[in-house]
Amino acid sequence: MNDALTLDDLWRRAPRASGAFDPGTTGALPVPVQRYLRHAIAPATPLATAVRLRMRGEIRLKGWCPFRAEQVILRDGSMIWQATVRLRGVPIKGSDRFVGGAGALDWRVLGLFPVMRASGPDVSRSAAGRVAAETIWLPSVLAGADVNWSKAAPGGLVSASFSRQGFPMALTIALDGDGAVERVSMERWGNPDGGAFREVVFGALVEAERTFGGYTIPSRLRVGWYIGTPRFESEGEFFRCTIEEAVFRAP
Repeated sequence: MNDALTLDDLWRRAPRASGAFDPGTTGALPVPVQRYLRHAIAPATPLATAVRLRMRGEIRLKGWCPFRAEQVILRDGSMIWQATVRLRGVPIKGSDRFVGGAGALDWRVLGLFPVMRASGPDVSRSAAGRVAAETIWLPSVLAGADVNWSKAAPGGLVSASFSRQGFPMALTIALDGDGAVERVSMERWGNPDGGAFREVVFGALVEAERTFGGYTIPSRLRVGWYIGTPRFESEGEFFRCTIEEAVFRAP
């Protein structure tokens, strides 16, 4: 059933926003977290239940291949990323998704001939990790009362933990002095070298940010495995994107 769910279907599932961001409610949080939330969400902005993104970039398959994509992320952790990737000029169309606690990939040449399909427990656990990292595109999630923040660590690092659809999620965010995201990292379930699935450090470097509808989010990123180590540059980085548009679900 989840395979048949479209991007538009998922967007329509999102409830209307309830309540608005009040910076005064962040006073009990670590100071860097307060700065982050106040930087990411303008006062009185509706606390969005979903975001719809339009992006372009490159993904590393056999070399770097251009793509264009749309993505919907819901506050409950549901996500669909739908894209067209061009491999040597040939369009490969498909989606990655995490809906109802289940992850799945379905990619087809010309949108017709399967080239990659995957599902199952390992794919679901890995997809849950991806959703955790991508909450930086839906900051209202991180403003929720169900998020536990650590005390600030040296170097502007803060850590958040929460759960979605039966999966525990945790991420570490590096912030600058104004509260802007510089890097996000986490231990994500995956097999980047093609071996057994295991916890591997994963994350993104933020190169730019933009404001859309009262939310300031990372807008240009480099994403991959082994973030924070030399292996990120040499073999781990596999995704680069620029957010062109972000629409937040509001009343």
